[in-house]
Amino acid sequence: MAMARRSASHLLSFRPFSLLLQPPLADAPSPAAAAAVASARRALSSASALRARDEKDAARWRESMDRMRNIGISAHIDSGKTTLTERVLYYTGRIHEIHEVRGRDGVGAKMDSMDLEREKGITIQSAATYCTWKGYQVNIIDTPGHVDFTIEVERALRVLDGAILVLCSVGGVQSQSITVDRQMRRYEIPRVAFVNKLDRMGADPWKVLNQARSKLRHHNAAVQVPIGLEEEFEGLVDLVEMKAYKFEGSSGQNVNAYDVPSGMADLVTEKRRELIEVVSEVDDQLAEAFLNDEPITADQLKAAIRRATVARKFIPVYMGSAFKNKGVQPLLDGVLDYLPCPLEVDNYALDQNKSEEKVLLAGTPAEPLVALAFKLEEGRFGQLTYLRIYDGVIRKGDFIYNVNTGKKIKVPRLVRMHSNEMEDIQEAHAGQIVAVFGVDCASGDTFTDGTVKYTMTSMNVPEPVMSLAVSPISKDSGGQFSKALNRFQKEDPTFRVGLDPESGQTIISGMGELHLDIYVERIKREYKVDAKVGKPRVNFRETITQRAEFDYLHKKQSGGQGQYGRVCGYIESLPSGADGKFEFDNMIIGQAIPSNFIPAIEKGFREACNSGSLIGHPVENIRIVLTDGASHQVDSSELAFKLAAIYAFRQCYTAAKPVILEPVMKVELKFPTEFQGTVTGDMNKRKGIIVGNEQEGDDTIVVCHVPLNNMFGYATAIRSVTQGKGEFTMEYLEHNIVSQDVQMQLVNSYKAAKGTE
Repeated sequence: MAMARRSASHLLSFRPFSLLLQPPLADAPSPAAAAAVASARRALSSASALRARDEKDAARWRESMDRMRNIGISAHIDSGKTTLTERVLYYTGRIHEIHEVRGRDGVGAKMDSMDLEREKGITIQSAATYCTWKGYQVNIIDTPGHVDFTIEVERALRVLDGAILVLCSVGGVQSQSITVDRQMRRYEIPRVAFVNKLDRMGADPWKVLNQARSKLRHHNAAVQVPIGLEEEFEGLVDLVEMKAYKFEGSSGQNVNAYDVPSGMADLVTEKRRELIEVVSEVDDQLAEAFLNDEPITADQLKAAIRRATVARKFIPVYMGSAFKNKGVQPLLDGVLDYLPCPLEVDNYALDQNKSEEKVLLAGTPAEPLVALAFKLEEGRFGQLTYLRIYDGVIRKGDFIYNVNTGKKIKVPRLVRMHSNEMEDIQEAHAGQIVAVFGVDCASGDTFTDGTVKYTMTSMNVPEPVMSLAVSPISKDSGGQFSKALNRFQKEDPTFRVGLDPESGQTIISGMGELHLDIYVERIKREYKVDAKVGKPRVNFRETITQRAEFDYLHKKQSGGQGQYGRVCGYIESLPSGADGKFEFDNMIIGQAIPSNFIPAIEKGFREACNSGSLIGHPVENIRIVLTDGASHQVDSSELAFKLAAIYAFRQCYTAAKPVILEPVMKVELKFPTEFQGTVTGDMNKRKGIIVGNEQEGDDTIVVCHVPLNNMFGYATAIRSVTQGKGEFTMEYLEHNIVSQDVQMQLVNSYKAAKGTE
């Protein structure tokens, strides 16, 4: 378009514009002048045609993006996320039969495509799909509820524009509900809440609503009122439209509207007024109408709820029972009405050419390509990389650049995912979630078209808390075993593989017992390798409690060039709240040690911190300060100073009064009140500190902080003391200092293990 404008202006500069478009006063125009007029007219018409086409394209893109929603479904374990997704796919016509999550009918839910997921009735991997509802395209990611697979929730929320937080009307706000809500806040995700399972005994949506206000600090209000509860639950009253809806037909596919039941008129009026009041507190336009006592129309209320939800100042609460096929269609309407389209969300990139300056992305297809790889999966045709496109367009056959590695890659195949099925597409634009094959990259890499050098901020990856020693039973299957571990490590950033330098064993680390059990089972199923599993190992840490000086001279002479390096300084613990876990400061004044040896000294100290002398675990929260030293003109080298640093650290470490830190877990127990004495007694034996205790109907909910080392096998223990009626969830809280007797025990067993080798 710019080219066309330039050529037109260039031609028009020969004669005044009015003369070019009017017949000349002379009888016959010269051929050159006539050609110039014709050329100018062509250039003008092509420029206006290009402008019109661009405007038409822009309008088409905008409409396409206005009619798009990227949402995630997150919740505590067993709140009904996958069941809800199954109903959404059925009502939007993506699947033609409903199957239940536990796969009792031999099929299982569409989004749980792994055999393990169907057998255990849990979601292990987040799965992406898309569907169409009332002319809108909805991209959905169904995430796991179990805390061991928290990275799946983390990376899904990183790339989504909105979310549905599912809450159980009986269980209410549970421990993992708090965790996923915290993750949604971290990524600034607007959300709607869905109170599920209203058909169950003990369902109380108003209790859940108040819990969300007190425990999650939600500014929320119901946009629906249920007609009946438990076995009598038969429909919903919409407080915005003031209509009652019932879900009829064999699978609740017919949504029929009725007048509000006369017996519910007072409750409905009260709840609608409450909804208007709560939204008025955060929306000025509605507040003005409310304070002036003007009648508020459904359209006014809907617009105010949308503004407040997109601004993350309000959370509309929907209700229903996904299992009984009630309330899913109005929830889908709520996603379209209240959650933002990609253009309404601010996404920032870091410009690598301008020292990571923050850049607000326009979010339109007209901009240069910016896409984030947020999830990797080993597919049948090689690595499958899930991309969220923030700007620009990606086409099959295009060349794209990986900003993190600098590599140029061709896109051989572009697909849209529907759980484990895929549909080939030719192009995708900003706002969409797609997958590409044959692109080698890591989770969190950013791709562009090469004209910009932007990177997206990466997601938060929690540290693993538990380790297991694994080895293949058969020596011949070592290749497949390594292949499996490499693949899982690439796919899941919370799954780590390492080698124990002392025992030579392969150590896998993850977020909990279930997490590691699933991977061992997957090695067996997917790679046909039987693995032998050692005792779970807790990821202890070591730290120091006081300052200690070091002054070490490393001197070695054995013919030829010797080794000489002297380092002096002190080690101390980092102040609480410090960002890093290791700090190195060079405070040498002058050239006692040449500056080119300083990096080798830092490297030596870092290496020494990888294994403390108490139990051989990494040393954390430590600051090392170098104050003096000495070097030799001939014998000093990087190796000499690196070794000097390692020995200096070992020399002063004991004087710094080291202690062992252990991972402490936040454990939430739920069990019938009759077993309270036995369960709390067992917790005290495990050195658990009870921090919360509340009654919920016939159940007791206890929150406690327990060392992870004392939680092995607890799943079996709680079942046996509560006759199978108790359940618990566990998530990492912090690393804490162990008691003196535990420290002695750990040190002695470490020494004994070393002595037997």
